[in-house]
Amino acid sequence: MKKWNVKPQVPKDHYFRGYDTKERWISYWHQINEVLKTKPKKVLEVGIGNKTVSDYLKKLGITVVTADIDESLKPDYICNVTELSKTFNKDEFDTTLCAEVLEHIPFKYFEKALRELWKVSKRYVILSLPHFGVGFNLSLKIPFLKRISFTIKIPFPVEHVFDGQHYWEIGKKGYPLRKILEIMSKWYLIEKTYIVPENPYHRFFILRVRK
Repeated sequence: MKKWNVKPQVPKDHYFRGYDTKERWISYWHQINEVLKTKPKKVLEVGIGNKTVSDYLKKLGITVVTADIDESLKPDYICNVTELSKTFNKDEFDTTLCAEVLEHIPFKYFEKALRELWKVSKRYVILSLPHFGVGFNLSLKIPFLKRISFTIKIPFPVEHVFDGQHYWEIGKKGYPLRKILEIMSKWYLIEKTYIVPENPYHRFFILRVRK
């Protein structure tokens, strides 16, 4: 299978100038929260952005190893998500976080990337991916009770056009959520998937590794 160009798609400044919107900060919180719920000792973060998440996890005393294809971001290891097992040992990490990364590779490599994440992860893989469509959220807060939030996504299956960054997105023509879940279930038990209420463009997947 012919490889695609794996050079960084954006310059380093992309992650530091107007990148951290309120919605993205909410996604950071979900990334951190989902990782912490797995109670890991050692975490791999694939695709480090501006290191907001990895820096926070390190401050909590968790060993975090970072991997990215962009040398300028100064990850611990420079490697491709489809070749993680060439750099890391089998089951080396308790939990692997890969947030808003896999849409940056052609879809034909999606399953290969999932398998590579599976190889290096002992227990959990936390993924987030863009989910295109019309989102609706209902939130209700009753005094003394937890907030109740319900979010739905209405499909809007337009053809995806490569924009220089995303090769595909869930919800667009040819990439229904059902198809994504079927592929993931080959390697993982899908414990949970949800749309971030405050940022409905991001969908999270909590994947328990099948061994």
